[in-house]
Amino acid sequence: MSDDMDRILAIDYGSIRIGLAMSDPLKIIAQGLKTIRNDPNAVAEITKVVRENNVSTIVVGKPLNLSGNESSKSVEVDAFVRTLKEKITVEIVMVDERFTSVMAQRAILAMGAKKKQRQNKGKVDEVASAILLQGYLDSLKR
Repeated sequence: MSDDMDRILAIDYGSIRIGLAMSDPLKIIAQGLKTIRNDPNAVAEITKVVRENNVSTIVVGKPLNLSGNESSKSVEVDAFVRTLKEKITVEIVMVDERFTSVMAQRAILAMGAKKKQRQNKGKVDEVASAILLQGYLDSLKR
């Protein structure tokens, strides 16, 4: 049962870093939260974010190839989601994440970020998770 003040967390999974974004309580706006290291503590850190922010749903980007088929990275993401489901009881939704990293790089460039900021892969992962989440939030309104 979803409450009006719960939030949605988005995860942009990467082998090295995991980008996180959070919705506002009204589920209208996505905002980049942070980037965490993809290490043995990642699931515990995500669990803490879920608990502290009253998260009701987690949206995870599913990396598909250009034709829309699963990629080798999809298998890694699927295994990560299985691990999350063992530790977290909230709903987990997988959504197509094609082009979110490219869109994130363009958004960072459009914001006038300096070259060093544009090369910060952690920032790209965080912005990509926000783009992923905003797309999901927009789809809920349709």
